[in-house]
Amino acid sequence: MPETDLDLLNDAARASGSIAKSFFQNSPQSWDKADGAGPVTEADLAVNTLLEERLLNARPNYGWLSEESADTSDRQTKEHVFIIDPIDGTRSFIQGALTWAHSLAVARDGVITAAAIFLPMRDLLFSAELGSGARLNGAPISASLQDGYAGSNILATKPSLDAEHWVDGSPPLFERHHRPSLAYRLSLVAQGKFDAMLTLRPSWEWDIAAGALIIAEAGGTISDKTGAPLKFNSIDPRLNGVVAAGPSLHPTLVEDLAYA
Repeated sequence: MPETDLDLLNDAARASGSIAKSFFQNSPQSWDKADGAGPVTEADLAVNTLLEERLLNARPNYGWLSEESADTSDRQTKEHVFIIDPIDGTRSFIQGALTWAHSLAVARDGVITAAAIFLPMRDLLFSAELGSGARLNGAPISASLQDGYAGSNILATKPSLDAEHWVDGSPPLFERHHRPSLAYRLSLVAQGKFDAMLTLRPSWEWDIAAGALIIAEAGGTISDKTGAPLKFNSIDPRLNGVVAAGPSLHPTLVEDLAYA
């Protein structure tokens, strides 16, 4: 039986973990990318090389969008495209923290159809296939049913609480938490460990693509910060912020943000 896209992503994510762990806490070379785009390490590039060779050899007619590859217009001509962040949370990787992740997705005509997020240092593999639910290490997961702010736990950066972002000039009362990897934040919401996450800055598709499907297949809702649906493989691969939550809390969050 032919290998599904999800099988391919899951296997590639675990192979990525093996490569990355060989560099982790082993003083990998690192440098800053141009235009303030953040740090990169030799581990990011090694994982990117592995994934590009492995995934495109298996699916030679798919397009390619990765944080660590030069972008080309060729992907716009493809029905399917891989959307990849070789290491999401590079700063955490450099610092020796355990919450960095590999984020792998396939989009078809702008819709994510298969996704895998793997945290190798914690052996956590989040995965989803369109229409088939979301899983953590093979077991089904589901998003929170929290329906209000009281007692809610939301993943957000401190600047997201600035008055300018909220209709009433101040954020609602909720417990704010943070994790450095966007892919991991989305996975935690899909798992129901947190009730929501939001990022109000422009967000790269490779940080969000895999988590977007995992959230949706876990029964959650995800949109940009105005409540509009997310579309992937855009010419400019940046999203207008992201709001992800359980199905009851999501519309409340979007309504209270000063962007709708």
